[in-house]
This record gives sequence, C-alpha cells and structure tokens, in this order.
Amino acid sequence: MALHIDASCVLLLAIAALVIPAAINHEDYPADEGDQTSSNDNLIFDDYRGKGCVDDSGFVYKLGEKFYPGHSNCPCVCTEDGPVCDQPECPKIHPKCTKVEHNGCCPECKEVKNFCEYHGKSYKILEEFKPSPCEWCRCEPSNEVHCVVADCAVPECVNPVYEPEQCCPVCKNGPNCFAGTTIIPAGIEVKVDECNICHCHNGDWWKPAQCSKRECQGKQAL
Repeated sequence: MALHIDASCVLLLAIAALVIPAAINHEDYPADEGDQTSSNDNLIFDDYRGKGCVDDSGFVYKLGEKFYPGHSNCPCVCTEDGPVCDQPECPKIHPKCTKVEHNGCCPECKEVKNFCEYHGKSYKILEEFKPSPCEWCRCEPSNEVHCVVADCAVPECVNPVYEPEQCCPVCKNGPNCFAGTTIIPAGIEVKVDECNICHCHNGDWWKPAQCSKRECQGKQAL
C-alpha cells in the first residue's frame, strides 16, 4: 500500500509540472500597442561618423566619394575623419571687374568694365581723343588711358602767341628778336635810334640783336 501511494505522488507531481506555465520572457514577445506608441516618441537617428559624410542638404555620401558640401564650396572627398576638401589657388579677379559671382569653388568675374575714365569723362575701348591741344590719348583694352604730349619746337620769335585749339605757340609776325626793349624783325637791319643799327642773329632768335654804332651827337649808344 505504501509503494502505491508513493507512485501516485510521483505521478501527480509530474502532471503538475506540465500544467504550470513556464516563466514568460518579455523579450520573446512584442510589446503591446501602448508600449509601441511610447517607444516611437524617441526617434533614433543613424550615426554616420566613420561611415559617410553629409552635405548641407542632408544627402549622405559614402567613404571615398567626391562631393560638394555646399553651393559655392570646393569639392571634397568623404573620409573616415570627415570631408577633406580641396583648397585651390584661385585666379585673381580683374581689377576692373564690375560683377563677381560665387557659384563654385573660386569666384568668377562675369563682367569687366569696357570703357576708360579720364578727367571725369568716359571713353570706349580703342577710342582716341584730345583732352587738350597738346595731348593725344587712347583708351586701351586694359581700361587705361595712354597719352602722348606734343613736343613743341622753340619759337623763332620773342613774342609767340597761343591760338585756340593749337598746341604750340606761333609767331604771327614772323621771326624777330629784341634790340634793347624794342622788338625788330629778323632778316633786315633796323635803325633803332640815331646812333645804332641792329639786326637779329641768324637762327638764334632768343639772343639780343647785334648792333653797330655810328657817329652821333648828343646821343648815347645802347
């Protein structure tokens, strides 16, 4: 009878072990709807460090890929340490540039001044002009004005005059020279007083006249 009871107890214990549910592991079951809603409130973004590079618009580039991080940036290569960008030596902007655009790595001149300015006036490229009677100028393609000044010869008189629109002075009465304070024409002998007859040096109009004295009474030679 004792052996029969022990066997029954063993049988009951075995059945109980099968009926009692095993411990539930929450990781093996999906969260219910309430738990899913709360977990979506905290979004997790991917970390691209060491995996790629991101430009200004959020586009992701792979390691080793060449890209432009921004609209006017120089080209870059994506590395594990981040973008490595070129820094080229950009050409100089023309000093007469009036419109510069920054649409790429280097600024570009889109419009250059196509005229020259001289004494407050504007002139077209290759235009020739005379700002004064003695100057001849031209507007060069470099937007610079180059001028030549006339070289006037020494006048052949002691009283030259400047005519309008003429560069060099002219001798309106022909060559002459001074005999004391008197102007005498060149090429002839002139009796300047009772005692002296004078004439101009040939070709040297700026020198005083050569005078010869003659006998005179009550007069002093010059």
